[in-house]
Amino acid sequence: MALSDTFDDYLIEPLGKQDRAAFSCDVEKLDIYLKQQAGQDARKRMAAPFVLIEKSSGIVAGYYTLSSTGIKFDELPIEITKKLPKYPNVPATLLGRLAVDKNHRKKGLGEMLLMDALYRSLQSEIATIAVVVDAKDDAARSFYEHYNFIQFPNFPYRLFLMMETIKKMFHK
Repeated sequence: MALSDTFDDYLIEPLGKQDRAAFSCDVEKLDIYLKQQAGQDARKRMAAPFVLIEKSSGIVAGYYTLSSTGIKFDELPIEITKKLPKYPNVPATLLGRLAVDKNHRKKGLGEMLLMDALYRSLQSEIATIAVVVDAKDDAARSFYEHYNFIQFPNFPYRLFLMMETIKKMFHK
């Protein structure tokens, strides 16, 4: 089965009334967030959660969240700041959480979720210079670095991907 065939078996939609009780990614904080907090965050507009649904079963196979954030100007690498206006903070999009259910791993679904998050961030009408992630561990950091995310100089687990890079990914 080709990777694109796998993607045809899933869809990504905003969090709604989907049954999230069975979701487990083996990271308790991420599981609890989806089951207990994500709906409230969506209603209060604190985060925009999106869920990956297996079409055949309706099961939630993964999710991610987007929200707005700011980056302190002096936290960015000098090669980037020299091209920006000198505001104390610059707007960014936070990819706050991204998780795939343990029963749906090794299918490229993490990449599917990431690409959907980046595309939605790019399509937003809100000004943002980058997508920021806070990797929970070395494996997560490596996952994002594989997609050209750059580490903040003083924060080894905080990474970003500039919007101009994201735009090139989707508009070749």
